[in-house]
Amino acid sequence: MSVPATALDLGRSAFTEHRWSAAFECLVRADDDGGLPPQDIELLASVAMLLGHNEEAIGYLTRAHNEYLTVGDTDSALRCAAWLIMFLLDAGEHARGSGWLGKANRLAESLEHATAGVGFLLISVALGSLRGGDAEAGYVNFCRAFELGESFNEKDLQAMGRLGIGTSRLALGYPEEGLRTLDELMVSVMAGEVSPIPTGIIYCAVLGSCRLAQDVGRAREWTAALERWCGERPDMVMFGAQCQAYRAELLILHGAWDQALEVARAAEGRIRKGDPDATFGAWYQEGEVFRLRGRAEETERAFRTAAETGFEPEPGMALLRLLTGRNSEAQARIRRAVAEADPGNRRRLLPALVDIELAVGETGAARAAVEELLAGLRDGSQLLESAGARQAEAAVLLAEGDAGAALRASRQAWRQWYVLEAPFKAACARVIAGRACAALGDADSAAMEFEAALEEFADLGAAPAIAEVQALRNGGGEVKTALTPRELEVLRLIAAGESNKAIARQLYLSEKTVARHAGNIFAKLGVGSRTAAASYAFENHLIG
Repeated sequence: MSVPATALDLGRSAFTEHRWSAAFECLVRADDDGGLPPQDIELLASVAMLLGHNEEAIGYLTRAHNEYLTVGDTDSALRCAAWLIMFLLDAGEHARGSGWLGKANRLAESLEHATAGVGFLLISVALGSLRGGDAEAGYVNFCRAFELGESFNEKDLQAMGRLGIGTSRLALGYPEEGLRTLDELMVSVMAGEVSPIPTGIIYCAVLGSCRLAQDVGRAREWTAALERWCGERPDMVMFGAQCQAYRAELLILHGAWDQALEVARAAEGRIRKGDPDATFGAWYQEGEVFRLRGRAEETERAFRTAAETGFEPEPGMALLRLLTGRNSEAQARIRRAVAEADPGNRRRLLPALVDIELAVGETGAARAAVEELLAGLRDGSQLLESAGARQAEAAVLLAEGDAGAALRASRQAWRQWYVLEAPFKAACARVIAGRACAALGDADSAAMEFEAALEEFADLGAAPAIAEVQALRNGGGEVKTALTPRELEVLRLIAAGESNKAIARQLYLSEKTVARHAGNIFAKLGVGSRTAAASYAFENHLIG
């Protein structure tokens, strides 16, 4: 005769099968019925974290810590304390986190020998050093933690130590070494050797490192893997928002701006309380879509919300200041951000620094930034980094009066953006190429480059870029190209406040076709937004 499964058995089974809600319900019922041993209280804490029940998770981890101490398992108690420290500090609860750190340090000092629990505590200390800008100190402690993980065959500790080693090397300016370490780590994660919470932390941190190293291929691969992992755990709250924020960034690069906006907003809806990374990523990417489309007020709101996490929304905010004509402020912001950044983030910010320095006429400062970008390119440099550096170089060469070299560099950048499937960036490279052709006296080639860029910008709805190209095409003069009858129909509906989707429905067109018409209208009228187009239309009696 078989013995009926208990609530505890069912909870453990549901956890193994990644059914977090069922695991939580069964483990809570088992706890209510007769209490749980400390290892199952710790398991319940993990499930509560994954479901976004933050306060319950903290309570269960605290109970597990105390229960382990009661039964004399100091090592496991120390592990619980270390997870509490990491969880609290990540949630911005620095006072509670600091209190637990002091308590854990005293507990560690009572041990005669280092243990795996000491290794977990080293992870929390190393994370504090890394976030505080001392990557070298973080690296040392991550290495010690990893060694303890190997000594005690503690897979989660090994994984967290290796993650810290890889991210530290990236922060210290050794991208190839850091990425190799992270690739090795991901083999263990994909093999299922690491428990759920460290697995989610690792996925998100590795994606962040791919962004830092400007490795689009890796970022795309690991974003898809994280999306699959989250999708197999549909009731999981933790990590879901970060997955969506990373997707939004890739979609922006690849020109799917409407989808990126949808994904960023989906991420905002899944953010758990005290998740600054996901909060920042979701709002920053929403702001980027608005900025590229010239919607300054919405961009400002999104970036300010992102900034509430404590992370600075750069280079987006500096580029927004440039877009709205506050050039001196843009320069001050980007210069400060670059000066304060670690080596990896500094390289990510340099292309924006070049654009802003050129806009304010500081060609020498822009040249210095380009030289730094070019000096950092290696044989193994990522295509994204190389394309950004070549495009920045082309812009500086053009400002310096070397149109021939600028043309060569811009076309090299265009080819690389094309391979990366980055249409907006590729179109920007064509604008530089067109300017170079015009400077060389080749008006026909310049017009061809501008037309190709304009068509791409119109598809994307990149209003500021459209206005820039139109100004270049017309030499700053009046727009003389007449609107077609279809464009007048679209303009009439734009002026009525209709969205592209509504216009498409009324005129029996695709949204993409409407977006193209809208871009052409903006270009012909020399305006950068729907509001400006409507105002121009009324003032010039283009519509009834």
